[in-house]
Amino acid sequence: MNSNERTKAPLETASVDWATLPWRKLEQGVYRLQKRIYRASVHGEDWKVHKLQKLLQKSEAARLSAVRKVTQDNQGKKTAGIDGIKSIDPAQRLELATQMHPRYRRKAKPVRRVWIPKPGKLEKRPLGIPTRYDRASQALAKLALEPEWEARFEPNSYGFRPGRGCHDAIGAIFLEIRCKDKYVLDADIQGCFDHIDHAALLGKLETYSAMRTLVKGWLKAGMLEGCSFSPSEEGTPQGGVISPLLANIALDGMERALRAAYATHQKPGVVRYADDFVVLHPTLEGVEKARKVVEEWLASIGLNLNPKKTKITQTLVIHNGNVGFDFLGFNVRQHPVGRYQSRRNPHGKRLGFKTLIRPSKGAIKQHNQEVREIVRQHQNAPQEALIGKLNPVIQGWANYHRTGVAKAAFCRCDDQLYGKLRAWARRRHPNKTLGWIAGKYWGVNKGEGWRFMTQQGHVLRKHAATPIVRHVKVRGTASPYDGNLTYWGQRLKDHPMLKSRTGALLKLQHGKCSYCGLTFRDGDLLETDHSIPRTLGGDESMKNLQLMHRHCHDQKTAKDGSLRQGRGISDKDSPIEEPDAVKVACPVL
Repeated sequence: MNSNERTKAPLETASVDWATLPWRKLEQGVYRLQKRIYRASVHGEDWKVHKLQKLLQKSEAARLSAVRKVTQDNQGKKTAGIDGIKSIDPAQRLELATQMHPRYRRKAKPVRRVWIPKPGKLEKRPLGIPTRYDRASQALAKLALEPEWEARFEPNSYGFRPGRGCHDAIGAIFLEIRCKDKYVLDADIQGCFDHIDHAALLGKLETYSAMRTLVKGWLKAGMLEGCSFSPSEEGTPQGGVISPLLANIALDGMERALRAAYATHQKPGVVRYADDFVVLHPTLEGVEKARKVVEEWLASIGLNLNPKKTKITQTLVIHNGNVGFDFLGFNVRQHPVGRYQSRRNPHGKRLGFKTLIRPSKGAIKQHNQEVREIVRQHQNAPQEALIGKLNPVIQGWANYHRTGVAKAAFCRCDDQLYGKLRAWARRRHPNKTLGWIAGKYWGVNKGEGWRFMTQQGHVLRKHAATPIVRHVKVRGTASPYDGNLTYWGQRLKDHPMLKSRTGALLKLQHGKCSYCGLTFRDGDLLETDHSIPRTLGGDESMKNLQLMHRHCHDQKTAKDGSLRQGRGISDKDSPIEEPDAVKVACPVL
């Protein structure tokens, strides 16, 4: 083999196979470029940032990674745009990656308008689904733009950012109020994604001309609902890969504007998660001033506060008026306590109150409604199927809220679920006694008391079985692109959503996929697989379980014989106790 053949790129080889591409080298190459973009942005070297971004856009590794992201890993990968394409085969993926080279760029096509219900509400949320090509192009552009803006974003912005999440935002609020009660502007931006001013957003983007033209094309592409076309004069359509990043870019600067409007010793605390944010200040006048500053700043980018969801409250119960506030499914409130229950400030002085962050009433109500609907839909299903559907919902909800003061809420949810299950069992056997029903559907499990379980040993998980684990907030302006692999590796291990079987498997596998050997990174979807498929006699023991990327799981399932002809059963259908896909925030190590 001569030197030209050895250096030939993957896409230029006629016999290349998607599954045999050197994904480890491709992912590592993309990350190295992203790290260089981040460092150049930190140092203010805009010319270098743009040069590296252009290089990344031409990179085959980046184009292949973007295609794999939208065709194999994305949750909505089978939702079609106006092109009607729901899935593509490996050969078409390679062709798509070739077509995404800057020299072959196409004009953006309109997005397909889809309406989805908002959780727990009657109103619906509009989504704009791009075509397969536009979705992959947006993923490629995001690979280039995200590291640049991760170096610029404000430290207290936590929504839709790698390595950050809801628990970090709640942790930031706790640190703001743990030593002093404060007044709160609990705010929500009205139709944030739908009303962002395009000119203001493109002006803030400050990128090179080719990237600016790309982004402008996606913003101005318009929407198609049925046979009706609507031009897009404002907003970024929800459903696009790059839309959350563009929304964060538009909203960046609000915290700086707020802090600049106050004297040095009266700076407010600001915590933002996407379009929801809170401003905390010791005085009522300070919060009212913050509202005016925010309204003026939002008007400059075409946005307004939602008057129905924006209110001024305070954190301590002894005050008059509104007390506490809900944020991201948690209720934040401070309670006056006696001398021996009071927390102390860093100087040892007793505060006279205790800060409690619990699951909010709305979150508990919505969860109970979801559980009730699952039980109702499985009235005639086997008990094993009901347990298989309930366990992931219970585990996911409990894992999310386990960082707060949640044990009492967990016990209440278990009590309500017991009532639903007892009614479910009695409806199936109206002529049997309660003792007979209890013996059929409940049993004693390993000294844990009576549990809802099958004769074969499938046990319903309890909310209260989830231990409380405090979350450590992400450090300041830290980013997965900063190259501090020791810090980000530790955060992955201690992530609150992975303190269970998934977390144990991560530790056993040293944070790497058991199929491709690549380290799990930010946004990856982790799926639990059986080494020996259950359809071939495999069990649920830890020795038979492994974590994989979603795309690796698909490849392994296609080869191991677990998809039996005529039955259509796979490992993904097994009634495991955890969700079969967990999205994590972690870096490439």
